[in-house]
Amino acid sequence: MATRILIIEDDPALRQMLTLHFEDQGFDVRSAEQCGAGESIARTETFDLILLDQQLPDGAGIDLLPRLLAARPGVSVVMMTGRHDLELAIRAIKAGASDFIHKPLKTATLQATVDEVLAGRTPEPESEQTQAPAGDLIGRSAAMLAVSKQIALCAGNMATVLISGESGTGKEVVARLIHQHSGRSGPFVAINCAAIVDSLLESELFGHEKGAFTGADRAKPGKFELAANGTLFLDEIAELAPPLQAKLLRALQERTIERVGSVNSIAVSARIIAATHRDLFAQARDGLFREDLAYRLNVLGIELPPLRDRREDIPMLAHALLAKVAAQDQRATPSLADSAMESLVRYDWPGNVRELDNVLTQASMLARDGQITGQQIRFRPDAGNVAPDDPPAEAGAAALQSLEDVEAGHIQRVLDHTGGHKGQSCRILGISRPALDRKIRKYRLTLPGRS
Repeated sequence: MATRILIIEDDPALRQMLTLHFEDQGFDVRSAEQCGAGESIARTETFDLILLDQQLPDGAGIDLLPRLLAARPGVSVVMMTGRHDLELAIRAIKAGASDFIHKPLKTATLQATVDEVLAGRTPEPESEQTQAPAGDLIGRSAAMLAVSKQIALCAGNMATVLISGESGTGKEVVARLIHQHSGRSGPFVAINCAAIVDSLLESELFGHEKGAFTGADRAKPGKFELAANGTLFLDEIAELAPPLQAKLLRALQERTIERVGSVNSIAVSARIIAATHRDLFAQARDGLFREDLAYRLNVLGIELPPLRDRREDIPMLAHALLAKVAAQDQRATPSLADSAMESLVRYDWPGNVRELDNVLTQASMLARDGQITGQQIRFRPDAGNVAPDDPPAEAGAAALQSLEDVEAGHIQRVLDHTGGHKGQSCRILGISRPALDRKIRKYRLTLPGRS
């Protein structure tokens, strides 16, 4: 029996294009241009997949989504949208969407998504522009939509989450988004484990009783208690001293704590999210971190990419951060000259989004006539301004390669970057799965982890 697809899309040209494309693939296709008509068809007919637009004449796709899933439990729904909103992506995945893709649609990207959804695999996301309140998670890159999907998956349960990534990539922003979408009634409580000396950190985390130590003139609840029914965010968790690692492990296992100076156990209900810029398991191999605690913390994991690995996000990030700075100073947002934007995109950003924010804050103060030029973009003195993969200007004929060599090298780099995931590689390269397989065979490329 042919695979059945329902397309709910109000743009007649796009609806026809999608219909013809999937009919050419041998699918049985039905379509509707409004929420009401689409819901009516879904209630009377059976489908394997529904392609659902967000903006429809009689309502929003995100509101129709739960009704479609209720009418047809188990059906896969892929949402399509031109909106640049991380919050919408999180809501869609939490509500049960299988994927979330961005317009304008690319045929290869859409086909790869549909293939993976129908095959029952968790699809890697296509490029999407996303947005978070402080600008930290804005981006067109596939990596950032992947993060939004992971946030949605983490938000729906109590499992401990470990967020990893270089300094300045926005780990606390992600933690706050998980809490925001978790529906937990308690507060978000954050503590930096590297910013407090060990002798005080135990009291800050677990609280203390009156007289527990010199200066403890009254009992004090710790962060675990303050985060009751909410989220406790433990930043820089790798810096936790060994005695506190043992006490944290017990708290995670038993869901109880003891205040300093007390032998009474207190039940805790905080959901734990930890963050680090270090590799906890490498730290464990070196004897610097408990391996059992690393596993306890990494029940669910989110890894944030460095800014240099998502340069396509820099223009959006720059405009959003400049708007934030201008709003704080109550003045008009300066524009970026082409020379300034080129400098920003070419720079390697060792400090990631935090460094970009600092550079743009300084540049906005130097702007003249409402525009930032390349001369006003000032990077840290100990870092180069050009991406390391830029070829040297004096490269001669010896450095030139054939077109096939360039293509083979680029495809291999993409495969290495995605860990050999063909679906994500197809999205980055803009080609179909069969085309990628042909090129792998043609160039004798290798998939990471395989000989």
